[in-house]
Amino acid sequence: MTRKAAASPPAWDDPNSHDEDTPAWTDDQLDRAELAIGGKVVRPANGTLTRAGRPPLGDAAKQQVTLRLDPDVLAKFREGGPGWQGRINAALRTAAGL
Repeated sequence: MTRKAAASPPAWDDPNSHDEDTPAWTDDQLDRAELAIGGKVVRPANGTLTRAGRPPLGDAAKQQVTLRLDPDVLAKFREGGPGWQGRINAALRTAAGL
């Protein structure tokens, strides 16, 4: 029986090589980057790269609802293109006196 050859590990790209495909790190990026020596984190990352996702909106966050509208009303708002949901929201605010 023949054995399958072991897969060779992928070639390692040196992050310090400065070819045209790899932009150089800025001083700001280096200041915010995690510093690890031998797999042990000496300084954790700080700054914008450590926060995942969008910041919370708090009380200003919109709420998702289900709303049934007449087809002609919906078609009228949609014919204006992208942003039709925002236009419906603005029309409802006006109708509610807000």
